[in-house]
Amino acid sequence: MTDAATRRHATIEDVAAAAGVSRAAVSKVLRNAYGVSDSMRERVTAAMTELQYRPRVAARAMRGRTFTIGIEIPDFGNQFFTRMLGGAMRGLAGTSYQLVIAPAEAGSREGLRAIEALIDRQVDGVIAVSPRVDQRELERIAASTPVVMFGRYDTSAEYDTVAGDDVRGTAAAMAHLFELGHTRIAHLTLPESDEDDASPHGVRLREYRAAMAAAGHSAHELVLRSDEGQNPAYEAVAAALRDGAGMTAVFAAHDELAIGALRAVAETGSDLSVVGYDDVPIAAHPALGLTTVHQPGDEMGARAVELLLERVAGRTEPVHEVFPPELRVRTSSRAPS
Repeated sequence: MTDAATRRHATIEDVAAAAGVSRAAVSKVLRNAYGVSDSMRERVTAAMTELQYRPRVAARAMRGRTFTIGIEIPDFGNQFFTRMLGGAMRGLAGTSYQLVIAPAEAGSREGLRAIEALIDRQVDGVIAVSPRVDQRELERIAASTPVVMFGRYDTSAEYDTVAGDDVRGTAAAMAHLFELGHTRIAHLTLPESDEDDASPHGVRLREYRAAMAAAGHSAHELVLRSDEGQNPAYEAVAAALRDGAGMTAVFAAHDELAIGALRAVAETGSDLSVVGYDDVPIAAHPALGLTTVHQPGDEMGARAVELLLERVAGRTEPVHEVFPPELRVRTSSRAPS
């Protein structure tokens, strides 16, 4: 062990090296996970003591832990969040922690209100799915309570992030439609989606436009706006078809919107290809056969829990983790007629 580790804030890697174990083993000790031997716990604890690896928030240490983790979710109708929640629950298996769930609408005010409601209940940490909450507000909260943001690309040193690679995912979806011969591709997204922000939908919108421009199809660019849910998506796509939009394919910002688009296709009898995003469980059903970009929501939820419990236990260095996507091609996408 060197003096360098003690001259700066010790990291989880420093603890692992000093204890002669893996980073994953240290994480298990920090999370009080099942299956940690007494000898390993003693070695890791001794290394943390020697390196002065301590929680940075004294107030939290003074009041003690409540062994509750808060999760703020904006839309329970989105099956992707259900999958993420299942992964988070599995990530807590074998620990003493329980989940406290706070629903919130997608707006920044409601998201912040839900997060603060969890803080008021003295949870030990928060996993939040709030793409529009201001980063300064999040850093204010993270100064006293550990935070992991789900689905954002912030690079703050105050909290961790877990997200999918929406640049690669959108590129894969658009390349698939181009390869099929589509040039008139619409993008179905939410009213508040803005390509200048770092939310998943903002990134998907920006990358859709970039792909259309790179392929020389900017003249055919069409952005359809829909409120959350299958019914608003159905109405938006059905209206565009009635108005003669001339599109041959729709790339939807997530699968709930894509399923609404498929209903419009079925009811109008149009030959419209549809590609979604997330790969929710029902997407693979033969009646839908939705081509979509798969995100490992369960793995992402479990990782968010792991990072949060590491923060609760004292880790101070930020972690910003991005999960790779995978295009799942099914029957909803085909060559234009």
